[in-house]
Amino acid sequence: QVHLEESGGRLVQAGDSLRLSCAASGSTFSNYAVGWFRQALGKEREFVASIDWSGGGTYYTDSVKGRFTISRDIGKNTVFLQMNSLKPEDTAVYYCAAAYQKTIAVRTFEYEYWGQGTQVTVSS
Repeated sequence: QVHLEESGGRLVQAGDSLRLSCAASGSTFSNYAVGWFRQALGKEREFVASIDWSGGGTYYTDSVKGRFTISRDIGKNTVFLQMNSLKPEDTAVYYCAAAYQKTIAVRTFEYEYWGQGTQVTVSS
């Protein structure tokens, strides 16, 4: 069992940077791949980025490549999403999720555990 808690979301202006954190407790977090997803109002939840259990492999959706960076601190049981050059279309609730013994996972059904989400709002 893994409990995930996101933090760091807030209102920012276009072009700003923001770092989201996903803190885990419970089972050995290092055994899990972690993904970030987002859901804008009235839209389906979409994949943003994923990092494998070792932290050596990452994958991004095209719309955030070059702007977002996912990383993990295994010792602190935390995964980060550094978001630079934010755009209004990045506005959404951001969720982190954990998938047991996965390398990279991009689909929601591959993840067993989810956080409650953190709101990111980017004003133009």
